[in-house]
Amino acid sequence: MGRRGALALGLAAGLALATGAAARGPESLADLAAEVTPAVVNISASTTSGGGATRPRVAPGPGTPFDDLFEEFFRRRGGREAPPRPRRSNSLGSGFVIDPSGIVVTNNHVIGEANDIQVIFSDGTRLKAEIVGRDTKVDLAVLRVKPEKPLKAVSFGDSEAMRPGDWVMAIGNPFGLGGSVSAGIVSARGRNIESGPYDNYIQTDAAINKGNSGGPLFNMQGEVIGINTAILSPTGGSVGIGFAVPSANAKPVIEQLREFGETRRGWLGVRIQSVDEATAEALGLGSPRGALIAGIDEKGPAKPAGFEIGDVIVKFDGREVKESRQLPLIVASTPVGKSVEVVIIRKKEEMTKTVTLARLEDGEQHASASSDGTAAEAPAATKRALGLELSGLSEELRRRYGLKDNLKGVVITRVDPNSTAADKRIQPGEVIVEVGQEAVSTPAEVTKRVEALKKDGRKSALLLVSSAQGEVRFVAIPIE
Repeated sequence: MGRRGALALGLAAGLALATGAAARGPESLADLAAEVTPAVVNISASTTSGGGATRPRVAPGPGTPFDDLFEEFFRRRGGREAPPRPRRSNSLGSGFVIDPSGIVVTNNHVIGEANDIQVIFSDGTRLKAEIVGRDTKVDLAVLRVKPEKPLKAVSFGDSEAMRPGDWVMAIGNPFGLGGSVSAGIVSARGRNIESGPYDNYIQTDAAINKGNSGGPLFNMQGEVIGINTAILSPTGGSVGIGFAVPSANAKPVIEQLREFGETRRGWLGVRIQSVDEATAEALGLGSPRGALIAGIDEKGPAKPAGFEIGDVIVKFDGREVKESRQLPLIVASTPVGKSVEVVIIRKKEEMTKTVTLARLEDGEQHASASSDGTAAEAPAATKRALGLELSGLSEELRRRYGLKDNLKGVVITRVDPNSTAADKRIQPGEVIVEVGQEAVSTPAEVTKRVEALKKDGRKSALLLVSSAQGEVRFVAIPIE
C-alpha cells in the first residue's frame, strides 16, 4: 500500500473514531445522577372505597342436613348479611421535589382519586402528602409534605432550548423499582399524541416504563426540562418512545396550582379548526398556516372584540401561530385579563384586533361539528354541485332533519358516495351556510358562487357547513 493510500485509510479511521466518540455521548452520568436522585421520589397512591356487591347467600330449605348450621350462622349475625369489605387499590408512580419546604410535582393520573398518598424518598423515608392542586388538562398535580428538615430540591430548566439530539436523563420508579436511572436523547419536540387540548410533548428514547409517570427528565445540567407522562408501546413496556410535558408548559400550571389551588387559563371564546392545503388555497393564504375560526362563543371576549367566523388567526400576542393546535396552548398560558393584539387575515386582508382575555371555565365544552349520519329519503333536489344534491330550506326539511328554527342556508339532501364531499364527511341533513365566505340561501346561489370561484381560477370552494344543531365548520371541496 502506498503512502497516499495509507494516509487515506488513516483519515477514514480517524473520522470513524471521531464519529463514534460523538455518538457515545457523556462518559458517565453517575455524578449527575448522584446529585439529583435525592430530589426524586416514589409516589404510592391508595384508594379505599366502599365494599362491592356481595354474593347472595341462599339458605337451604327446612329439613336439609345443613339447616341447623345455617340457622346458627344467621343467628350470630343477627339475621343480617356480613358487611361488605372495603376495596383498596394502589398505584405507583414518580415525582420530584421543587421546594425544600416540601412541594412535590407529579402527574395527576398517578394520584387519581386516591385518599391516601405517600411520598417515599431515596433514603426510605415515607411522608404523607396532601394535594395542593391538580390539573387534568396537562396531567399535573402538586403535593405538599411536611419534612422535619429541608429537602433536596431540583429546579426547572429551559425546555425551549432543547434540540432533537440533546442528551437527557430520566429517573423514576418503573414497575416499583425506585431510583432507576435511564438516559437517551430528545427524539423530537412539539409532539401531539391527542391526550388533551394542550399536547406539546417532548419525545425521548430514554427508557420510560409504567411507574416512571410524574418523574423528571433532566438535561445535562441537572435541570428538569420535562415531566415524564406517557409512552407509546404495543407491549406495555419501553420501546424507546416516551413523552414528557415540557417545563415551559408545566411551570405556569404549577405556579397557578401553588398560588390558587387551581388553574386560571386565558380564554378567547372561539372554536377553531386547522388549515389544510385546500382551505389555504380557497382563502388565498398561499400556504397552510394559522387557526381558522369556525365558531364564536356568544359570551366570550372574541365577539365584542370584532372577530368573525372565517377569520384566520396568524399571530397572537406577538407569537406566530403556524398550526391551529398551537393557539389553545398560547391562549391558555396568557394571563386572564391581559389585553393582547391578535393578527388575523380576513378575506385576504391582514388586520389587527385587540382583545381582553377572560377566564376559561372548567365546564366549557369545545363544540365540534357532528351529525347522526341518518340519511332520510331526500326530496327532489333543486340543484347539484360539488357532488351534492341541494334543496332550499322548508318546514318539511326542518322537521325531517331536525334543523334549528333559526338556521339559514341550503340543505344537503344527498352526498355522492364517490365524491370528495363524502371523503370530507359531509352528510345529508347538513346545511351550507356560506360558499367562498359569502352567505347563500338557495341552491342556485350555491352553483352561482361555485362557478364564480372557478372563473377566478380557484381550485377549491370553501364551504361553511352547519350541523342540524347549528355547529359549523369549514370544508374545502375541489372544483372540477
